[in-house]
Amino acid sequence: MVLHVKVKPGSKVDKLLYDASGQLNAKIRAPAQDGKANAYLVEYLARQFGIAKSSVEIISGFTNPHKKLEVTADEEAVARVLAGLEGYR
Repeated sequence: MVLHVKVKPGSKVDKLLYDASGQLNAKIRAPAQDGKANAYLVEYLARQFGIAKSSVEIISGFTNPHKKLEVTADEEAVARVLAGLEGYR
């Protein structure tokens, strides 16, 4: 399953939500330096979906806040998590 996520590093709390336009957003505490935010994002999403970190891979957007990720997991389980997020339509 491919996810398009807008990432905001350096946030006070970790949070996964949808914005008003329906875009999936991830606010993460890790700073945007030396790949720390990317590594933390993979770890955070794996925790949220209850899967291994190796099942989440950044495909594009390594230096951009708009990222494309490949999530190798049960699509129904991932969809349930996403449906339960703030701002989901």
